[in-house]
Amino acid sequence: MPPDAKHGLSLRIATYNIHKGMSAFNRRHVLPALKHALGGLTADLVFLQEVQGEHKARSQRHADWPTLPQHAFLADEALHHVYGPNAEYHAGHHGNALLSRFPILDWHNQDVSLSRFERRGLLHSRVDIPDWDKPLHTLCVHLNLRAADRRKQLAALADYAQANIPADAPLIVAGDFNDWQQDACGYLREALDLREAFHSLHGRLAASFPARMPLLTLDRIYLRGLDVEHAQAHGGRDWAKLSDHAPLTATVRRT
Repeated sequence: MPPDAKHGLSLRIATYNIHKGMSAFNRRHVLPALKHALGGLTADLVFLQEVQGEHKARSQRHADWPTLPQHAFLADEALHHVYGPNAEYHAGHHGNALLSRFPILDWHNQDVSLSRFERRGLLHSRVDIPDWDKPLHTLCVHLNLRAADRRKQLAALADYAQANIPADAPLIVAGDFNDWQQDACGYLREALDLREAFHSLHGRLAASFPARMPLLTLDRIYLRGLDVEHAQAHGGRDWAKLSDHAPLTATVRRT
C-alpha cells in the first residue's frame, strides 16, 4: 500500500452475510472454503453479518468446525477483528463482526432489537488508518425483515451515529439492510449525509440476494467523507455455494 493514506491510499471494503458458515440450505459447513474465497477479495475492511460466535451442536457435528469463533478463524493472524453477539440461544450465539488490516482503536455493540425473535445490533468501531487526521468510524449493520421494524432501526442508527460519531468524521455503514423496498438510501442521506457506493458509481443498487440468482438489493455500503472508485457484486456458482447472499466490494478514497 502507498505510505501516505491522506493523499492517496485507497481502501477496499467488503460486506458479506456469511449465513453462519453454512451453505444456503444449511446442508454443508463451508467456512474453510468461505475463508479462502474472502482472502481472494483482498479487502482492507470486511463487514460480516450472521457470524457464528458459538454453536455447540454444529461444532460436534462437523469435523472441520473451527475451534476458534468464526470471526477469529476468518481473520487468522493477519487481521484485527471484533465481534458483537446479537442473537443468543441455548446452542450458542451469532452477530456481526469487523475484520480490519488496520488497528481497531475501540468498539461498541449497540442493541437495536425490537423483539426477542429478531435480535439485531450495530457494531461500531473506530479504525486507525495510517496518516489520516481522524479515525475512520464503521458501523456493521443487520436489520429486521419487516419494513416497519427497519424504519425504527434506521432511526435508532441515525440517533446513535449523531450522538457518538463526529459529523465531520469519515464513516462507513455497511451490511445486510434487508431493505427490499429501498427506503434506507434517502433516509441515511438526509440524516447522516451518507451515499451508497453502488448507487453513487453506477446509478443503481447492487442485487445480492439470493446468491444463485440475485434479484434483491439487500446488502449495501454507505459512505461519508469517502469517494468511491470501484464497486462490484461477486456472483457466480462458486459464491452461491457459500451463502445465500453475494458479497459486495467497493474501493474508496478519502475525500
